[in-house]
Amino acid sequence: MPKLFRLASVMMSGLRQPVDRTPAEVGLDFEDVTFPSTDGVTLRGWFIPAGPDSGPTVVWVHGWPWNRLGNVGGRVPWPDRSVDHLPATRALHDAGFHVLMFDLASHGESGERLPLTYGMREKRDYVGAVRYLRTRADVDSDRIGAIGMSAGGSTVLYGTAECQPIRALVAIQPTKVSIFSRNMARSEAGPFGPAFARMLDVVYWFRRAPLPSSHDPSVPAAGLGDTVVQYVQGTGDQWGEMSDVEHMSAVTPNSAGVIAYPSDERYGGYQYINTNTKDLVDFFTKHL
Repeated sequence: MPKLFRLASVMMSGLRQPVDRTPAEVGLDFEDVTFPSTDGVTLRGWFIPAGPDSGPTVVWVHGWPWNRLGNVGGRVPWPDRSVDHLPATRALHDAGFHVLMFDLASHGESGERLPLTYGMREKRDYVGAVRYLRTRADVDSDRIGAIGMSAGGSTVLYGTAECQPIRALVAIQPTKVSIFSRNMARSEAGPFGPAFARMLDVVYWFRRAPLPSSHDPSVPAAGLGDTVVQYVQGTGDQWGEMSDVEHMSAVTPNSAGVIAYPSDERYGGYQYINTNTKDLVDFFTKHL
């Protein structure tokens, strides 16, 4: 039971992993940037220019409870692995893309908005990031794309309709909260875990926040119009489900399909960004 309460606490409040590296680690110049979400939360990140001219830009939207750099394994009360955004950022930069890396609210060095809602409110941060980019002379405002990792994948699906035109998205293991929390609670706490996870709705109701049971990224995905969306789902994900992502793809008007990435567990699926970096770059080169 203590493990379930710890899990529930992190689900609602997240963790602030330290921003303890910079793009200089992979040889990149960067600019510290600050901008507001659409509801006024102060967000912090880095703008990594590919050059001085106006050009296409890719926005990273990280997962839960990570930060702009990705995830450092071993800091949460469940089995995880490190996920590093910097190598793929370097590849995108070298291919001519500006890159924006930033911390969602209640993560990293950004301001706070609680409880976490896995895209339903975090979309305000993503939309704020895109609006900020469109104020920059070095960003082609019509050639913006995004990579969303896990809850970040859900976030870009929820937010893109509010900041069009977004030409292309890569959504890596987006998941309904009801599916994720049920499966995670069962694997980490046994047969009573899913019942405990369903009780989160009561807490969110008292906090006047969107209920976890109402979270469904396929609903906003159906309204993405011309935005090309490439989905990626690990084959061995023990918490997400391939059928869930396949449904998101099926209702997306301009889906590039689902890449079934070989993995033994959920964090293995995130490794796509580094083992298939060329495919990532080729996708944005084609669509941006």
